[in-house]
Amino acid sequence: MTTIIDGKQVAKQVNQATQAEVSKLVERGVQPGIAVIIVGEDPASQIYVRNKNRKATKLGMHSIVRQLPATTTQAELLSIIADYNADDKIHGILVQSPLPKQINEPLVTLAIDPNKDVDGFHPTNVGKLITNYAGHYPIANTPRGIMTMLAAYDVDPAGKHAVVIGRSTIVGKPMAALLTNANATVTLAHSKTVDLKAVARTADILVVATGIAHLITGADIKPGATVIDVGMDRDANGKLVGDVDFESAQGVAGLITPVPGGVGPMTIATLMQTTVELAKWSDLGE
Repeated sequence: MTTIIDGKQVAKQVNQATQAEVSKLVERGVQPGIAVIIVGEDPASQIYVRNKNRKATKLGMHSIVRQLPATTTQAELLSIIADYNADDKIHGILVQSPLPKQINEPLVTLAIDPNKDVDGFHPTNVGKLITNYAGHYPIANTPRGIMTMLAAYDVDPAGKHAVVIGRSTIVGKPMAALLTNANATVTLAHSKTVDLKAVARTADILVVATGIAHLITGADIKPGATVIDVGMDRDANGKLVGDVDFESAQGVAGLITPVPGGVGPMTIATLMQTTVELAKWSDLGE
């Protein structure tokens, strides 16, 4: 029997803990602050940013959404980031992707103060993750949220074979690093992997983040494996589906995340959690 991982419920627990931390910080005179910058009118980004802002406000944070026109120049965007870097009321800065063609996204990532890099994408923070640095630093929110879900369902990666399909800097690579740091044996697979589905069948923990609807089916899953579906795709009818064919995976996987209601809620909850941590570390000088 397959257990469905309830991302909404785990996210609710994370948000409750985050709200309690916000209250403690506010009592000390520190209100966690997040600034989200969005360039252009991408509809999916607009919805995502609106949800972030609503959640941050609900949890008692100081939340700014800076909407910029699609014609914004690189210099203008970097100047705005510099202003937020210098603003003591802002503890987390996020520049929403995708960005217009005239913007150099790697330079934007580098421009954000690593201590305010709420997405965990700055090379300084990525390096700390890869080296399993013992101090405080932000970690990419989707992979970190997945680790929180695994812990909530008593899935210990230690000694297990984890396969991560997808090598993006947003999910795949930091996910592989987190699982490695948790003592899993990790295979990072991708579009050039020979016999990808055979590799998938070796996984005790399978994380799929490709953006290809129903790439993985029940026949590609090791019986009893934990399956984490990061995909947010649309089928021919416009229905939201994942990278894993949920119907055929049920009955094969031991645990599985649904789409929607799995990884998605955890990403925003973890973003809020990270913002509060950045405020806390800043207040403590850590």
